[in-house]
Amino acid sequence: MLRMTRQRSAVQEILEKTDDFRSAQQLHEALRSEGSSVGLATVYRTLQSLAEADAVDVLRIDDGETLYRRCARESHHHHLVCKVCGRTVEIEGAPVEQWAAKVARENGFVDVDHTAELFGTCAQCAASGHRAESVENR
Repeated sequence: MLRMTRQRSAVQEILEKTDDFRSAQQLHEALRSEGSSVGLATVYRTLQSLAEADAVDVLRIDDGETLYRRCARESHHHHLVCKVCGRTVEIEGAPVEQWAAKVARENGFVDVDHTAELFGTCAQCAASGHRAESVENR
């Protein structure tokens, strides 16, 4: 992990205030709106460091952009994400874990990592008639 500086601390604080997944650019803009002078490069480096330490959840969306959110669980988990509003539910995935371990074994792989993200429309958005666009268009 990188040395804790005022700028890195500010990035962590904005993540604490944010429940949904956000891009580095969105987090940078939130910092700027609070009067922080943290540079975009620092935001990216801090997020990368936090991701490597498993301190943030990382979500890659269809267009290739990466979104981040503070990790509410310390154990390995997956996400169910609303494509309309971005609401995210952390889910356990025992069957996914078992399947991944089986496929790895069958193919002679060890130390296998994986992510599984499920995208759909939450009940509130479906009830209000919203159509799924994409999380990045929120």
